[in-house]
Amino acid sequence: MNCPFCSIPEPVLQNELAYGFYDIYPVNKGHMLFIPKRHVDQYFDLTSEERQALDELIFKGKALIDEKFNPDGYNIGINIGEAAGQTIFHVHVHLIPRYKGDMEEPRGGVRGVIPDKRMY
Repeated sequence: MNCPFCSIPEPVLQNELAYGFYDIYPVNKGHMLFIPKRHVDQYFDLTSEERQALDELIFKGKALIDEKFNPDGYNIGINIGEAAGQTIFHVHVHLIPRYKGDMEEPRGGVRGVIPDKRMY
């Protein structure tokens, strides 16, 4: 198996079951990824302990991003399955800081995964 998420050399944050680091292809400055240490394809296959470990790090990551980048908002996203856009089949949670003016009309947020459904 050649999984880019199974060996992150220097995570920014970590606990016993998960780690977090800055995305190497960030959507916005401060964009982080949070990943379970155990190789698991889909979020729904995580243990409750792994979900809790990820959640703990997401909150720590938010505090770090708040301090370093001072964003105006956040999107949290998980792609589950190829039809949803997952390209690396190791669970990863995106924490994407948002800034006023980073797009013309942000209304609809994560609904934008299907562009025609974003505005309602």
